Amino acid sequence: MAGKKYKKALQQLDRSKTYLLPDAVNVVQQLPKAGFDETVELSMHLNVDPRQSDQMIRGTVPLPHGSGKNVVVVVFAKAGPEAEAAKEAGAEHVGFDELIKKCTGGWTGFDVAIATPAAMSEVRKLGKILGPRGLMPNPKTGTVTTDTAKAVQEVKAGRVEFKVDKGANIHIAVGKASFAAEKLVENAMTAIEAIYKSRPSSVKGGFVKSCTVSKTMSPSVYLDLKTLMNAA
Repeated sequence: MAGKKYKKALQQLDRSKTYLLPDAVNVVQQLPKAGFDETVELSMHLNVDPRQSDQMIRGTVPLPHGSGKNVVVVVFAKAGPEAEAAKEAGAEHVGFDELIKKCTGGWTGFDVAIATPAAMSEVRKLGKILGPRGLMPNPKTGTVTTDTAKAVQEVKAGRVEFKVDKGANIHIAVGKASFAAEKLVENAMTAIEAIYKSRPSSVKGGFVKSCTVSKTMSPSVYLDLKTLMNAA
């Protein structure tokens, strides 16, 4: 059941209207506030079939102003230069056998997992645990790499991952409600451009069916797709 603040927010919105991105961000920020700094999320419903391997969209994008989230990083690496570099770059958890054992027991107390190629032979065995939570290291997202320091730094600086779900939707955090509106707009536009660039060549017709901006506890504000497509 929707709460009082959510119902109040609905009353403030014209659900039949679409907005330019800067206007949508302003509307979202003016909606009733929760008792915490809410995440601002961009959601896109795409004209793709995720069951087709060539239409399974996935990638990463560095947000110019970061996501506002304190990202906890784990790095699977055997003792050596790659492990030391990850520690120096700020990874909270670095190791190999002990970390794999801990995860095998069900531990997933982190936001991003990075692994060296040499570690992946064992990390792959954690697929049933990490996969459903979107935590499995993947070369396509830059989380399987020998340059562990760079990967950790990029994630900490605001690189976020996006992946289309079974319903052909992408949800990506583009900042916090406390961010200046201009920063949220720049972050959101950067994410939108990255997703448009990932359009599969096999997709016919329009690529994006709908696009919205919302806060954690708010209803969605719809964006004007024609303007968005031209900008992207």
